[in-house]
Amino acid sequence: MPQRPTSSLAACVWIPLFPLRCEEVRREGLATHPTALLVPDLSRKLWQVSPLARHAGVRPGMTVSQAIGLCPTLRLCEPDPVHYDERFAGLLAALNEITPVVESGELGLVYLGTDGLEGVFGPPEKVIKAIECVVRGTWCVRLGWGRGKFAAWVAASRAKPGEAVIVPAGGEGKFLATQPIAVLPLDPDTHRRLRQLGIRTLGALAALPEEAVAAQFAAVGRKLWRLAACHTAEPVVGRIAPEPIVAALTFFTPVGERDLIERALDQLIARALKDPRRIGWRVHALRLRAEVEGGRSWLADILLKDPTADGARIAAPLRTRLEQAPPAGAVTRLVLELTAFAPGTTELQLFARDDIAAARAGQRHALESAAREIQQRLKRSCLYHVIEVQPWSRLPERRYALIDYEP
Repeated sequence: MPQRPTSSLAACVWIPLFPLRCEEVRREGLATHPTALLVPDLSRKLWQVSPLARHAGVRPGMTVSQAIGLCPTLRLCEPDPVHYDERFAGLLAALNEITPVVESGELGLVYLGTDGLEGVFGPPEKVIKAIECVVRGTWCVRLGWGRGKFAAWVAASRAKPGEAVIVPAGGEGKFLATQPIAVLPLDPDTHRRLRQLGIRTLGALAALPEEAVAAQFAAVGRKLWRLAACHTAEPVVGRIAPEPIVAALTFFTPVGERDLIERALDQLIARALKDPRRIGWRVHALRLRAEVEGGRSWLADILLKDPTADGARIAAPLRTRLEQAPPAGAVTRLVLELTAFAPGTTELQLFARDDIAAARAGQRHALESAAREIQQRLKRSCLYHVIEVQPWSRLPERRYALIDYEP
């Protein structure tokens, strides 16, 4: 596998409430009204809320009836995750024209590696101007620049809409010291404990001894302290654009029964696994898209813990997603994309010339991984081989023996 490009200098492009902004772009006049986007499942709760709706007391997670009671003029939008994913992919492609080192976060958050760009565009201000020329035509973005992703992200979060904040080289400590601890990747409990200790800013956290923070918050505390004290600067890690294997199926009549959707899913998986480009590789990430009646869509991104070439193991998390959060309506078209792959095991690469062999190799790899995990957790082997030692014996205890299974 080729090594991913990295960059220590980072620019952060942040479009808050990206899915809601997508709806405002394609629906004229929506931005001037209090608006909320529904969760992409059947719960009918609010997912994202515009600033005008927030001003009226509407909050994410509320039910529709609660939100309407607080803001009768609230406009509700059905989610279209496929559309948001396509717009985000377009944004990544546009930014890839600036630099090949592009790392995506959540929807609307992108990091750009800027090492070496000073020779093309000039100082950081010129680099930011080049990024603005790419994204400002459609989006109102917040931009940040600094050494490492964290400094760039904090800078972008401090920028006003349509503006940029640049942290000069060597000035990261002074800039971060005044920032609130909320900019750290905190869970609610850690945030509460820090505030109870009187720690409100990154400077106050960095002033404490590293070992004292680690003693209170373990490995998480050590990571937070290093970020606050500028002792670590996570580089931007560029992505290697995969060549996805795509299989699609269009229904003549819309299908709402889950059994029929799952049968169609099995057909798509089998078709994708037969693609010649997949031979010798295991599937690591996949995406299932569904077009739903009424112009809506449904999207499921799956990252497999253990890459596999077994169709049943690929289908399992998708079936779970269909059961827990099914499409909100009858499906007219299904599209399966195998988006990332992992090299096969030796057995898979040498002998996997068909789907059955590939699946068998994937199962063996999964068994070995499970055995190692059990051994690490329990500090001893709990798996055994059954071998035949005295097949002529009448006593089962002498005919067979157990030996430790070593992956």
